[in-house]
Order: sequence, then C-alpha cells, then structure tokens
Amino acid sequence: MTVLLGIDLGDRRIGVATADTDTGSVKPLLTLRRGTPAQDAESLGRISRERRAEALVVGLPLHADGRESEQSERTRAWIDEVAPLVGLPVSLRDERRTSQSAESRMGRTPRGRSGGAPSTGARNAWRARIDREAAADILQRELDARNSTEVSR
Repeated sequence: MTVLLGIDLGDRRIGVATADTDTGSVKPLLTLRRGTPAQDAESLGRISRERRAEALVVGLPLHADGRESEQSERTRAWIDEVAPLVGLPVSLRDERRTSQSAESRMGRTPRGRSGGAPSTGARNAWRARIDREAAADILQRELDARNSTEVSR
C-alpha cells in the first residue's frame, strides 16, 4: 500500500488530504495554518510519519491556459525549502479549478444563526474545509493520471 499526502498550498492555509494508491480512496484530512517553511515542514513531516506517507503531491497553480503563474513560482520556492526537511519525494499536479470544484460540491458559505452573514469563525472553517477538499481533488487527479499511465502500458 502506498499512501500519498495531497497539499493545497495557499497564502494563509495548507489543505491536506490522503490517498491510498491500492484502494484508490482519497480523503480530506485537515487544514494547517501556514507558518515558516520550517514550521510547515515540521507539521507535514509529523503527519506523513503518522500516516506512513511515501510521497507528497502538491497542487501547482496555473493560469487557465496552462501557463505558470506568480503563485506557481511561490509554490515551487516553498517546495524547494520544505521538501528537503520533510524528506519525501514531491510531485506536482495541476490544481486548476480544484477550489471551485470543492466549492460547488459544498455549496455556499452557511448563513449565520439569525440568517445574516456567517460569523468570521464559520467563514474561516468553511474556507479551511474548501482547502482540504481541494487537496483531495489534487490527489484524485494524481491517482487518475497514474491509472491512465498503467492502462496505456
């Protein structure tokens, strides 16, 4: 069994999901608050040891036409700092529309208790869940790509 950790890297949060390559199951796991690269690596290293993960799959933010963006450059720089500290191989997977897909599955931000705007806490919890779901979408894309490669052999 190979376990993968999926990473949806944002400016404030890191969505994390797990996948089992044998069963094809993908599960949103948690959302971390971004820290320094060393802090991020420590958290991801702990999670990867607990889950016995063998690799990280990080979403690469691309423009709609497939070109890399400024965020792509920041993601690659983060990987360059974090990957050696975590000590796992890292692959990149196109993450275009993963957050939008997660939002469409989850629906809109829930309303507040009185029917008004949601509280700051509720809005932040919803965004954190979107990040976890987007990480799961990234992993599903990775599994789909691996399966299509195996089929074409």
